[in-house]
Amino acid sequence: MTLSAEPASGSADELTLADLSESDVLARIFPRLPSARAELLGPGDDAAVVAAPDGRYVVTTDMMIHGPDFRLAWSSPTDLGWKAAATNLSDVAAMGAHPTALLLAIAAPPATPVSVLEGIADGLRECCAALAPDCGVVGGDLSASTVLTLAITAIGDLDGRTPVLRSGAQVGDVVAISGRMGQAARGLNLLFTHAVDADGVPDAMLAAGIAEQHPDLIAAQLRPEPPIGDGPLAADAGATSMLDVSDGLAIDAGRIARASGVGIEFNSAALGDSPEISANGGEDHALLATFPAGATLPGGFSRIGTVTADAGVISIDGKPHSQGGWDPYRGWDGAAAG
Repeated sequence: MTLSAEPASGSADELTLADLSESDVLARIFPRLPSARAELLGPGDDAAVVAAPDGRYVVTTDMMIHGPDFRLAWSSPTDLGWKAAATNLSDVAAMGAHPTALLLAIAAPPATPVSVLEGIADGLRECCAALAPDCGVVGGDLSASTVLTLAITAIGDLDGRTPVLRSGAQVGDVVAISGRMGQAARGLNLLFTHAVDADGVPDAMLAAGIAEQHPDLIAAQLRPEPPIGDGPLAADAGATSMLDVSDGLAIDAGRIARASGVGIEFNSAALGDSPEISANGGEDHALLATFPAGATLPGGFSRIGTVTADAGVISIDGKPHSQGGWDPYRGWDGAAAG
């Protein structure tokens, strides 16, 4: 999946990171970042202080690296900031918590235009406003690197709930999902098929044309909208297990199956017009959960399968299915994104 990384681009007279001090760059970024309602002490000291009314934190972290995770020819800086926030907010929601704060670290080549970091900050702000209004950025770090890299740490509050783990699914439970299935994979396939030049290098103009033709699919890949609010709703409704579908429905369902010592059978009719793409495509950041039989499904959750006694087996309509999806060391394994 990895192609050579394209350098950040900007006009010849645009300020770059090398033109400014770290303090100057931070002064441009901080006003663009969202504040967190739980913030007691924000950026400016050695560490932030964030309220924890529940007495516990849910904490997660994730990286996005130019090349394997994104291409500047396809994603605007605002897209990058949005996606960096969304993917971490979704992990917090998958524990049954609501996101309260983010920490952002960016390493970038000195020749990177300052506007790229400003755009990333704008994307973070827009995503938090849309998906988790109480959440904001309370600190982070800047560094130099040969490759543009973003790292987000997200903090969440359980509000007294028991965290929903991957290991609680029971035989007979309903398998349900909230969010998209296969849309991001379709968008990625369009980009790799139609938004590269003759040498296979990502092309910004071609990508813009594809985005005009298939705005929903490209947005699903570049600016995912995970159902953050449905995480706590699922916990309140008695979800027995849950996770964020980031690497692919089949491979992530396999993680629940192995952790819980059960199997999961999907109903192909519930997987849309292409069950294979829904099962193997990743990066939709939907929430996959199991609920006791007879439970009322909350929010946007809909039933797509059943928990079985076939430990570790993922099946569709009773037939075992490979657990294909994204592995950072192997790329896409069995993901037929058409």
